[in-house]
Amino acid sequence: MRDRVSWKYALGLGLDDSGFDASVLSEFRGRLVEGELATLALDALLERLAAEGLVKAGGRARTDSTHVLGAIRHLCRLELAGEALRAALEALASAAPQWLTGVIDPSWQQRYGARVDNWRLPASEARRKTLMIEYGRDGYHLLEQVHAPAAPPWLREIPAVDALRRIWIQQFYRYTTATGTEVVRRRESESEGGDGLPPGRDRLISPYDLDARHSVKREHGWDGYKVHVTETCADPADPATATVTAATAGTGRGDLPNLITGVLTTVATTPDAAALQEIHAGLERNELLPAEHLLDSGYPSAEQIVRSARSYGVTLVTPVLLDQSAQARAGQGYDKAAFSFDFDQRRGTCPQGVASASWTPCRPRETDAIVVTWAKADCGPCPARELCTKGTRRQITIRDRDLHEALAAARAEQTTDTWKRRYAARAGVEGTMRQTTHVAGIRTARYVGLPKTPLEHNVAATAIDMIRLDAYWTGKPLDRTRTTHLARLDFTLAA
Repeated sequence: MRDRVSWKYALGLGLDDSGFDASVLSEFRGRLVEGELATLALDALLERLAAEGLVKAGGRARTDSTHVLGAIRHLCRLELAGEALRAALEALASAAPQWLTGVIDPSWQQRYGARVDNWRLPASEARRKTLMIEYGRDGYHLLEQVHAPAAPPWLREIPAVDALRRIWIQQFYRYTTATGTEVVRRRESESEGGDGLPPGRDRLISPYDLDARHSVKREHGWDGYKVHVTETCADPADPATATVTAATAGTGRGDLPNLITGVLTTVATTPDAAALQEIHAGLERNELLPAEHLLDSGYPSAEQIVRSARSYGVTLVTPVLLDQSAQARAGQGYDKAAFSFDFDQRRGTCPQGVASASWTPCRPRETDAIVVTWAKADCGPCPARELCTKGTRRQITIRDRDLHEALAAARAEQTTDTWKRRYAARAGVEGTMRQTTHVAGIRTARYVGLPKTPLEHNVAATAIDMIRLDAYWTGKPLDRTRTTHLARLDFTLAA
């Protein structure tokens, strides 16, 4: 507004208008976050589009996720400890300089006066471990002084100090020996003989973004978040998706455009399957739940298939995990599908017609399951034992009836040509993910913290929907490939 005439013209301002200060935008963003209105722009657009008949409940939708890099620098454990301590000292030096000079000596200025990216870390592993312990002792000293009775209580509420406390809990521990000597040690993983580090979902990786996490997917690691994008997926063969409304009349097109209807931002370590229920809840809130939801193999489970159908009336079109038994992997012998199970009689029957000897409910990994076992006396002399088991008897673990039947039906259906044709429509979501990262630029977060990052992603989704609507109404196809200026030359104009 200050420097561009086009913005002044669009807003009806005079050329000499000074515009507003840039801080107004950050304050507005803060009010949106505090009021839990991160989805306000997308919700308003979807409400208008629903009124025009461009989006509606039912039909098809597809969802995919991609990684988002946090607005932070990647730090090793040594750098994390040093920068967390330096950031806390910097905050205390600004908030309570006189108090801080009374609890540290001038040598701290030399050790922690510069940011960690200006440090030259020791090359020796032994020296690095020694330096890590020095950071640990200094951090404990500072935290003791902050929590001392004589210290102002409000010092503990400084965000950088709280971050230091949480990081120190995860990275160090200290104890007193029998001789009264205080020992500070760095936490090590259990595989390295240590007392264990916190799990990845809880482990802090930066003192400036306590919500960012390190995650790995298909050998690709990143620090930050994950975003799930849901869009409509029109089926040209379905007459319900080819309705011409007042908004689409005169555009020369009857099929509805594919539009983003939901965005969910999570921490990087959240599995896709754990996010599905929240995705459906967001679509239900906007009354845009699909009848069929196309997903990749990272989302489904037997529980999700049953829950989605019961709670939301959504059918998941997604490849489920196949039977992982040795027989199924080898493609020969009696896999789980070759057995029948009678849940009323609590009995299983093998392909040779022999009934199971036991039916034992259990709860491994906090999930209900049933272990069905055949007797040794039946399996031992069985002529088909080589096709069934290499042990003395066959044992199969199955889920409860609803989950078992849903999983068996999904495994059988996904081998059919009809299902494969339905699922082929999911591939289009890859282009949407590329549009979000290359056009809207969501690959790298602009904001710090999980409360602010979803605001960016929802605004980006709104912008992409506007781009698609413009292309839809003007009849101009979206440019899905990168072309050169030479390739775009129109020689008909010259003629």
